[in-house]
Amino acid sequence: MKVGFIGLGNMGHAMARNLLAAGHELSVYNRTREKAESLRQQGARVADSPADAARGVEVVFTMLADDAAVEGVAFGGSGLLAGLGQGALHVSSSTISVALSERLAEAHAKAGQRYVAAPVFGRPAAAEAKQLWVVAAGAKADVERCRPLLEAVGRGLSVLGERASAANVVKLSGNFLIASMIETLGEAFALTRKSGIEPKVFLDVFQSVFARSPIFENYAVQIAREQYEPAGFKLRLGLKDVRLVLEAAGAAEVPMPVASLVRDHFLSGMAQGKGDLDWSALGALAAERAGLDGK
Repeated sequence: MKVGFIGLGNMGHAMARNLLAAGHELSVYNRTREKAESLRQQGARVADSPADAARGVEVVFTMLADDAAVEGVAFGGSGLLAGLGQGALHVSSSTISVALSERLAEAHAKAGQRYVAAPVFGRPAAAEAKQLWVVAAGAKADVERCRPLLEAVGRGLSVLGERASAANVVKLSGNFLIASMIETLGEAFALTRKSGIEPKVFLDVFQSVFARSPIFENYAVQIAREQYEPAGFKLRLGLKDVRLVLEAAGAAEVPMPVASLVRDHFLSGMAQGKGDLDWSALGALAAERAGLDGK
């Protein structure tokens, strides 16, 4: 299949490479061109603009950091909407707001194009190992059309119906669960440390009693070791996602007090210059609030 891929950060680069490995013909674009050049050596064509990456392909992926980045590559004279052909499909794998996802669906429909939201769960290592979990929504025929591509980048796929933004609601809800889990882990480690219990001891108990999910266990290890670099997912992006959760909750009139609390802790981290640490640095903030020294 002829595929465009826009956004070659830690996640996007690995996803694009897995699409190449699956035998698809790829055109790639990244704002920093150097990140695209390594994929040229593996057979990809390096595009000069988002419109160029989308031109002549059946499906174009976007995998970018936030709403502003997606808007920047989607709209305007050099945006992917300008290059994508009639009936061609945009698969948005970015974690973006529900409102932007709905705007994209409307814009593609007006242009005679198709749109599927397909954000993913997993960190860069999972993307490398093709272990992402994809949540997709959009017209049934469109999801089926891109299913081979979605299966090429992950270990599984959940299809959530025909309203594309439903996938964004599920992705944001999932990230809220992770953020809440990190916060409670941080508080539990802070309490046990201040009570004179070594983090390694509590980690052993946690792994023996509570650990059934690799996500839960991995973040517990990071907090116990105070290992917040390198960032698999930056704290500033965690703040962005929780803000989007609260935006969606406000629109749906759903009170989420814990989400508001977690947002405030992320804001504290930003104010202290921790925005580029892994978002598990919520554990460091919990320790500081308890009067504990870091490493």
